[in-house]
Amino acid sequence: MHFRSIAYVIGTLLIVTSIAMLFPIVVSLIYQEGDLNALFISAAVALAMGLPLWWFTPSNYELSFRDAVLIAVFGWVIISAVSALPFMIHGSIPSFTDAFFEMMSGYTTTGATILNDIESLPHGLLFWRSETHLLGGMGFLTLTLIFLPHGMAGVRIFRAESSPGQVITKEKFLPRNRDAMIWLWSIYLGLNLLQTLLLWGGGMSLFDALCHAFGTVSTAGFSTKNASIGYYGSVYFDWVITIFMFLGGMTFMLFYHMLKGEWNLVRLNTELRWYASIVGFFCGISTLILWLNGSYDGFFEALRYASFQIISLLTTTGYTTADYELWPQAVLMLLYVVCFIGACAGSTTSGIKIVHFVIIWKYMVTSIKKMFFQPRTILPIRLNQRAIDPFAINLSICYFITNIFLVFAGGSVMVLVDSMDYQTAMSSVISALMNIGPGFGEVGPSENFSQISAPGKWFLSWLMLVGRLEMFSALVLLFPSFWKR
Repeated sequence: MHFRSIAYVIGTLLIVTSIAMLFPIVVSLIYQEGDLNALFISAAVALAMGLPLWWFTPSNYELSFRDAVLIAVFGWVIISAVSALPFMIHGSIPSFTDAFFEMMSGYTTTGATILNDIESLPHGLLFWRSETHLLGGMGFLTLTLIFLPHGMAGVRIFRAESSPGQVITKEKFLPRNRDAMIWLWSIYLGLNLLQTLLLWGGGMSLFDALCHAFGTVSTAGFSTKNASIGYYGSVYFDWVITIFMFLGGMTFMLFYHMLKGEWNLVRLNTELRWYASIVGFFCGISTLILWLNGSYDGFFEALRYASFQIISLLTTTGYTTADYELWPQAVLMLLYVVCFIGACAGSTTSGIKIVHFVIIWKYMVTSIKKMFFQPRTILPIRLNQRAIDPFAINLSICYFITNIFLVFAGGSVMVLVDSMDYQTAMSSVISALMNIGPGFGEVGPSENFSQISAPGKWFLSWLMLVGRLEMFSALVLLFPSFWKR
């Protein structure tokens, strides 16, 4: 292992974190609510920890893939721990376990919270809480890559943090990784700015507009209000956020192609077509059930609430406009199903991802054809009109099985640790692993995660990290062979 290179990257992460805390410090200066010292001390601590690691620049910037995995896993843990300091110093979240859970939830764009009264927090801390979504949405390490020297194996770090779906779709649109990261972050920040202006122009305060834009484009879900988006009761806000949740679920590579006028590549994208079709199907069925059941007055009112909640859970955002557990059981089943889907690979979402379902479905259809109709014919599986290799198919199947196994195994752990009912246990694991936020039962839209024990919160925090790093980078640390020379 190249320890000096690892330390250099971790140091850079801590310095970026310290710089990021300047923005909530400015907010704290504006509102004068007593959280300035906590933020300033935390920024100083992050800088003091990061500078020594960053200062001793290694003469050789070499990083192996094993080094990149260690950076991806422990980097997120270290940053979450340091980012918890403002809440602990201020006293709004005195427990390190709770503060770490909140920050891991923020950076992994899970949106699960332990706070019973969000609106009681000072504006500076609320802004920092939402800013973790902004930083984690595109991937904290992808931001750090911009500041690393050329040739420091940025591709390996990117691979350690990216999803298997990005390996399958072979997303690489610029020859240099740093240039790609600059483009991705520019598009990402541009969407955040556009949504902020639309919300602000619609009557939301600038502070709330910024925080909700951070939580929408990153498909994360932290709100500044206890009732989430339902606090506003606004048709305009609901549809703006619904649209941007959908955009956050798209592969960001497609936005680059749109800006370049390469519309043919957008048209040929298999995953985008499936994504739009799946969203349309689930929104349509849910709307019809709510409308026919009389849950809302009128078809368009049912469409508004159904579309918002389906897209929110499918894209793993987790915003709510209503207590969906009061809806008909048929709609709850549909909401439960979309929690397992996720949106597109290369987006800000988590979850299993649509590209894996596409490949598994095509593999199943092809296998049936070969078994009964064309046994001697080679039938390639195509994605974006290109045949994909068998390794990609095996990777998709393995990824799907690993997710399902972790859901059931994790649910069993939560029942044993917290003695909760099986619905809440399974839902809490799905919420954490798929980075969704709200779930069902005692962690539903009208509840939170505060009642879960400390061991349960640490386990769920680990699942959040596993889900955000798309399984394999976090799980490979459990293999003894990983640690051997």
